[in-house]
Amino acid sequence: MYKRSILFKAATFLLALTSAPFAFGQGTIGQDNEVKAVTTAVPILTVAPDARSAALGDAGVAISPDANSPHWNPAKLGFVENDMSVSLSYSPWLRNIVDDMSLSYLSGYKKLNETSAISLSLLYFDLGDIQFIDANRNPIQDYSPKEYAISVAYGQALSENLSLGIGARFIHSNLAGNVNVGGGSTSFESQPGNTAAVDIGIYYNKDLGQKVNLALGANVSNIGGKIAYTTRDEKDFLPTNLKLGTAVTYNLDAYNTLTLVLDANKLLVPSPGADADQGVVSGIFTSFGDAEGGFSEEVQEVNLSGGFEYWYNNLFAARVGYFYENPEKGGRQYLSTGLGLRYQKFGLDAAYLIPGEQGNPLAQTMRFTLLLNLDQ
Repeated sequence: MYKRSILFKAATFLLALTSAPFAFGQGTIGQDNEVKAVTTAVPILTVAPDARSAALGDAGVAISPDANSPHWNPAKLGFVENDMSVSLSYSPWLRNIVDDMSLSYLSGYKKLNETSAISLSLLYFDLGDIQFIDANRNPIQDYSPKEYAISVAYGQALSENLSLGIGARFIHSNLAGNVNVGGGSTSFESQPGNTAAVDIGIYYNKDLGQKVNLALGANVSNIGGKIAYTTRDEKDFLPTNLKLGTAVTYNLDAYNTLTLVLDANKLLVPSPGADADQGVVSGIFTSFGDAEGGFSEEVQEVNLSGGFEYWYNNLFAARVGYFYENPEKGGRQYLSTGLGLRYQKFGLDAAYLIPGEQGNPLAQTMRFTLLLNLDQ
């Protein structure tokens, strides 16, 4: 694997998450018009790790429960069907630009009784190999930055239609190890970032007659302490995120079903230009009204995800989705497609991302998910 500077690796990663060329902080480098993207630490926590939701435009808060439910909405664990399920997902990340970055996700649940289940999951992001350089571009050392999050979640059905869920996770982000930065009296040491966070979710599911099912979901994820990457008194917000969504399933006949999925997402962190030194709780509540552009800019900070999922006899699935982010807030816009297969205890999902513009680093992003469902 070839080496590259940490600046280039960070730039390509942030570029993929914002589609704004080399988006750092709250503005951009190399553009005349400022893009007021809301930025946080550990942005990989907001990426769809599984192929099913990735094919639906990164929507998943209200789709039918499966082993990947803890990432989207832990409340769905109250309605899982199998006694136990395990899912393993993998995606080569930015494969058109670099060849050594990847995102992996392992998740599984176990039913405790007919109305509740507990889950354990691991999200692992490998940023490949980098090479630290000094101000004169002389090599300092090689390094392999990595991030991971270990999560546990619990979901409980309160009735035949309603469930609640809660999750907790430990987050480790090691982007530079322990490297001295700067010189003289202004030098400081970088360090791995560690913190913890919780999720809170609610899920509602009801049949509307014999052919239509309505599902609604809401989840606030990554409510946790700020994370620090240096020995200086500087900390960054986690990507605390509000997800609201619906999934409407129509049974066409005994063999064919079609589901319409729609999610809306908003980061509950300070907008660009707002007070970045405030606390986490304050940042959550003020995030609904702290944008410099007022209500219109707050609306721009809402990302929309949606798509269709078709199933034939619960054996074969075809999916298509779309993700939209306002151009003033990063401009990510892409189409996604995918297929799914189920046979007895096993399942396989695949997703393929098609950006709306040429040269986008997310082009040809693929995700694969293997499923194993077990019953007593």
